[in-house]
Amino acid sequence: MTDNATDIAVVGFAHAPHVPETFGTTNGVEMLVPIFQQLYTQLGITKSDIDFWCSGSSDYLAGRAFSFISAIDAIGAVPPINESHVEMDAAWALYEAFVKLRSGQATTALVYGFGKSSAGTLRQVLTMQLDPYLVAPLWPDSLSIAGLQARAGLDSGRWTERDMAAVAAGITGAGGDIKSLLGTPYVADPLRAHDVAPITDGAAAVVLAVGDRARELCERPAWITGMAHRVDTGQLGARDLTVSPSTSAAAQAVTGGDTSGFDIAELHAPFSHQQLILAEAIGLKPETTVNPSGGALAANPMFAAGLERIGFAARAIMAGTANRALAHATSGPVLQQNLVTVLENR
Repeated sequence: MTDNATDIAVVGFAHAPHVPETFGTTNGVEMLVPIFQQLYTQLGITKSDIDFWCSGSSDYLAGRAFSFISAIDAIGAVPPINESHVEMDAAWALYEAFVKLRSGQATTALVYGFGKSSAGTLRQVLTMQLDPYLVAPLWPDSLSIAGLQARAGLDSGRWTERDMAAVAAGITGAGGDIKSLLGTPYVADPLRAHDVAPITDGAAAVVLAVGDRARELCERPAWITGMAHRVDTGQLGARDLTVSPSTSAAAQAVTGGDTSGFDIAELHAPFSHQQLILAEAIGLKPETTVNPSGGALAANPMFAAGLERIGFAARAIMAGTANRALAHATSGPVLQQNLVTVLENR
């Protein structure tokens, strides 16, 4: 079978261990070197076989300016590379690489993201995403903002605390039944510890390839048949926090409104109630298994967690345990920006 020259697939995925704390630097090199090597070995390539590199990270999280430049040490100085970067989750770096390959400027790309959340107080660092004039100076942290979102949904009757606990109970490693989870104390009313993604240091990398090159590198590529991202206003008071219009719009763009036939969906939901919002916004069917990887509630490496959702969805297709998958990534406060990707075997 010969594929169109602009057909693009995920052919490799690797991630660093999900840990609450690492003792390396904040530039990600110690986490990235092993996963790059894993991909080289897995695909039988060297870095010379990669036409384009693109990364996602945050200077605010790393605590240094142009932190992504230091991370390039993980790639090496020779041979020279064609490289770019986005200051957000690396799922958007994958989108940039996708466009690069679709335009015919490259046939392979390696996309990576990294974040060391343990280096600072994450819930305060994320305040810097908020409106710098009216909201950020008040220093509402990310848990408080998410708590307001959860409370709005509870008060409007869109979900219950039991619904939120049911999401957490279904996450790999969450432990406990719903009743016991509801008996735990609040950390940011109405959020309990199980409703909140854990602090996670980590990194992830994905290799993309075009057409026949993808089939050379991978026996069962995960073909990207749709990818779109949309954004809602950054003014929290100007949108209904209990719904996600941008997710709905992105999903509509890639599925045409038909969300049947998805074996799995990997949703980037750092809070339990956000998984409820996303599943409804996308229109997922009951037969679709949501977050078999555990999702962000199991491990949430900042600026790599969204890329991991695409990676885990692709891995299921490459392994033969799924034929069609949907992956979602979010960036910004309380689901402000959302990206949806459809991957298929064929």
